[in-house]
Amino acid sequence: MTSRVLALAAALVCAVLLVCAGLTGVVFTGGSASASCTPIQPATSQPVGQPAPSAPSGPFPAIGRWDATQVGNAATIISTGVARRLPARAWVIAVATAMQESSLRNIKYGDRDSVGLFQQRPSQGWGTVEQLMDTVYAAGKFYDKLVTIPHWQTLPLTEAAQAVQISGLPDAYAQWEPDAVTIVQTLTGLTGGLAACGIIISPEGWTQPVRANPGSGFRTADRPTHDGVDLMAARGTPIHAASAGTVSRVRCNAADVRDASDWGCDRDGDPNLTRGCGWYVDIEHPGGIVTRYCHMLTRPMVAEGQPVAVGQVIGVVGTSGHSSGPHLHYEVHLATDGSHDHSPASAVDPVWWQAAVGAPLGA
Repeated sequence: MTSRVLALAAALVCAVLLVCAGLTGVVFTGGSASASCTPIQPATSQPVGQPAPSAPSGPFPAIGRWDATQVGNAATIISTGVARRLPARAWVIAVATAMQESSLRNIKYGDRDSVGLFQQRPSQGWGTVEQLMDTVYAAGKFYDKLVTIPHWQTLPLTEAAQAVQISGLPDAYAQWEPDAVTIVQTLTGLTGGLAACGIIISPEGWTQPVRANPGSGFRTADRPTHDGVDLMAARGTPIHAASAGTVSRVRCNAADVRDASDWGCDRDGDPNLTRGCGWYVDIEHPGGIVTRYCHMLTRPMVAEGQPVAVGQVIGVVGTSGHSSGPHLHYEVHLATDGSHDHSPASAVDPVWWQAAVGAPLGA
């Protein structure tokens, strides 16, 4: 990995994007997160004699099926996207594309004259062979094309990738989305528990979704249909899974009240003109519990069907949908029969619930 890539990774990913709980994010230049960016486990829930996590060996850790070299190439792709101030969705699309095209290896061969991470062809105007073997250049060319695709942020990953690549296997990219999300989260410090800054996990296995004071409360007299609580966090604040579970919904829900047309979630909502939760995630937890996280800034960083750990970053605070300013609308649903009921009928007061599970809401 070249020094300029490491510099981008450290200076941009950590210092610019991944500020959480007042601390800069995790630098992914070969070591583990610092002690201040590991979860704070209460003594009552910490097994006696459990060793601290060890630092990964090599310049980058292996992640799942991907070895250190492949993960290092993913880091280049991510840091190039960060340098261009592109959102995390772009990084995921780019990493998944390179997984399909080259297995995240910077190879000097391919179909016809294709080379590099993205198997770009000099004969098609992508650049010279020498340029395309430069991983930063190749990733930049991918992003150059991606951002010209209309509505690329809201397209299914395989459609966005295919619009850039024009592959003979247009449906092949989707299979890599979960792995790409995992690598992005891990390399940027947005992995669950072990790299989330300042996370306190209760003995019951719960944490605060954001560290912020409640604003508008649960089903108040002036908002009787408000099925959650608004947590007043700043735009861009990381949102954490409140407990371990499985993502059951990742959706954009924003409609223009004037004509019921799609307002879209990749722009701010409006308290009078927009209805809906904006970008939101539902997570199903054991025991018939569902948590909901609304008004995210960009497409969430998780996919439906993906298991998540307590404290894992699933998105960032925004103001999409029916919203007057940045905050997290947080809901808890509890079905006494053990089913996972997402409807208003099962909603309970999140302030009460979080206190009951040992992770009370508040800054």
